[in-house]
Amino acid sequence: MGGAVGGRMTEAQNQGLILVVEDDTDIREEMAALLEGEGYRVAQARNGQEALERLKQAPLPCMILLDLMMPVMNGWDFRALQMANPSLKEIPTVIVSGAAQAAKEAASLNATGFLQKPFDLDPLLDVIEQYC
Repeated sequence: MGGAVGGRMTEAQNQGLILVVEDDTDIREEMAALLEGEGYRVAQARNGQEALERLKQAPLPCMILLDLMMPVMNGWDFRALQMANPSLKEIPTVIVSGAAQAAKEAASLNATGFLQKPFDLDPLLDVIEQYC
């Protein structure tokens, strides 16, 4: 019978997997392309609900990059559900937002960190390297 095909990957195999949760297609795809160019694997979600579905079906990522203002399910609601789930709450989550109070919001959500949009690649890679 087959190996890991269709099964969950081991934690060691997940170390380079990042989930980008962003409703703006251009921003989401640009982030994914930049990260893939740096050697990371990227999963994408357009909103919090889609992110939760991905987390149920796919291997858990080493980090989540989370926008706050999204349709269907925003970042605040996603983070509340993430923190209530024991298997998801330990995934480092960085808030990526254009909101003026991004740092304050990240702290109130007990996030690993935050990046203010627009952001430079170097700070993004610095925070990812700490956790992935």
